[in-house]
Amino acid sequence: MKPTIGVLALQGDVREHFDALTVCGANPVTVRREAELATVDGLVLPGGESTTISKLLEVFGLLEPLRARLKDGMPAYGSCAGMILLASEVLDTRPDMQALHGIDMTVRRNAFGRQVDSFETDLEFAGLDEPLRAVFIRAPWVEHAGPGAQVLARVPAGPAAGRIVAIREGNVLATSFHPEVTGDLRVHRMFVDLVREQVASRP
Repeated sequence: MKPTIGVLALQGDVREHFDALTVCGANPVTVRREAELATVDGLVLPGGESTTISKLLEVFGLLEPLRARLKDGMPAYGSCAGMILLASEVLDTRPDMQALHGIDMTVRRNAFGRQVDSFETDLEFAGLDEPLRAVFIRAPWVEHAGPGAQVLARVPAGPAAGRIVAIREGNVLATSFHPEVTGDLRVHRMFVDLVREQVASRP
């Protein structure tokens, strides 16, 4: 079964996620309108600029429909800026930033520093047998995870050791890093499988 998975296409690295979902056996479609959002089984929120995407969600009339679909249990995956958008609280951002409340977590925007502070590391990731190479680009981290959230990965070493960089609550998954740029598709496969399971469980 090929689930239809949308990629929020307002700003950011849309093509990379689109290609990864295709390889993982999904039917990816771009989402810019409420009518397109209504047709998908799950949604990827890509990396990009979180405050810009937040503003565009309002401009395109997607903010409240997306919140409603998340509340109804639609699977979603957010990478980097997508993680910020899925949070219930965001630190170090503009006061007009609109969070989607997909995961009960507090996220700090640009927590690892500026573009020049971008880095790569290997992560132990819950549910994966081998470590995952993770690329962090102006990345956030999770300052606090709610009681219903499952921590999937933490920074293993260095000044940010122990910081949460991958998390899941229910059907919603988020990572601080960009698995779409490494060629390692295991996070995308995990999400596609999650969407398949949710579709199969429908009455």
